[in-house]
Amino acid sequence: MSASVVVFDYGSGNVRSAVRALEEVGADVTLTADPAAALSCDGLFVPGVGNFHACMQGLRRADGPRLIDIRLAGGRPVLGVCVGMQVMFEGSDEPSATPVAGIGEWPGSVRRLHAPVVPHMGWNTLAVPEGSTLFAGVEHEAFYFVHSYAVQSWELPVADGYLAGAAPLVTWCTHGGDFIAAVENGPLAATQFHPEKSGTAGLRLLENWVRAL
Repeated sequence: MSASVVVFDYGSGNVRSAVRALEEVGADVTLTADPAAALSCDGLFVPGVGNFHACMQGLRRADGPRLIDIRLAGGRPVLGVCVGMQVMFEGSDEPSATPVAGIGEWPGSVRRLHAPVVPHMGWNTLAVPEGSTLFAGVEHEAFYFVHSYAVQSWELPVADGYLAGAAPLVTWCTHGGDFIAAVENGPLAATQFHPEKSGTAGLRLLENWVRAL
């Protein structure tokens, strides 16, 4: 039986390519903002294109932060992509007439890239940590980025002791300076790049996520 995936349709745009890519790797995909579907599916895919604050406003209108919190509290997988990754942090320096805080699943803020050319647009390779599930088989491949802002430091302390969960796996990329390209943290995973636009490597990454659901 295919894993059920909801692509959360909260108004961010650019969702059809994600639906097609997830279907191509074998997921049973629904494009919806229905709360019951978002909570009951095997995996919730959170897209995001454009301005951080506009995406957060759309998510809040669709009750996205609460739904994501409920899923994560129950160990239910969530994958955020591009701005859908950025909103998992506390906030952003991106200009906005009405700034909105992020969901705050992870500490840290999204900041403008310090590079000779911004936006960072095109293919780039990554520094993937050992043990990655998302990048299994594509650790050395390039992925497609389109962004001017990113999280540039990892601020979540790692607990120790026998009750501690597995330490988050943080993947890095460089454009002018280092920034976070992906995070795997229990049921919550996210990528700054677009796997649905990253050819064969991106499809393999999505397949890895779907198979783990």
